[in-house]
Amino acid sequence: MSEFTHIDASGNPSMVDVSEKSITRRLAKARSVVVLDEAILEKLQNDEIHTKKGPVFQTAIIAGVMAAKRTGDLIPLCHPLGLENCQLTIMLNEKKEVVIECTASLTGKTGVEMEALTGASIAALTVYDMCKAFSHNIVIKETRLIEKTGGKRDFKLDTE
Repeated sequence: MSEFTHIDASGNPSMVDVSEKSITRRLAKARSVVVLDEAILEKLQNDEIHTKKGPVFQTAIIAGVMAAKRTGDLIPLCHPLGLENCQLTIMLNEKKEVVIECTASLTGKTGVEMEALTGASIAALTVYDMCKAFSHNIVIKETRLIEKTGGKRDFKLDTE
């Protein structure tokens, strides 16, 4: 069984020492799913919802990228990383749920899972914030890692 990586030998919180790790290309993809009320979905036009605050999905994409870049400021023991790329996509699935995917990458000594998860999460919260004027019946159903490559071990979510 693996040990917790962010706790030192004395049981205190500790940033992981990455000084001995190899520099590799690292990529992570995360997904958040948001379920919107029918009253909100009725506002959908040309794959976008427009509110007094502006276009919901376009604003959520910007918020997600900004959040991914600031992950080290938001999560206490995360390393501050200079992302080389961060892309968000937002689409509706067959159940009319909003599917947000965030892909983050860099070449470095530590992975970008938390950046991808943060980007997807903040994009989902932005969708909630911008749509709550229409209805508070909004559920952020899940946020999960979809895949990661380039570290000690790769991961890919089994097909659902």
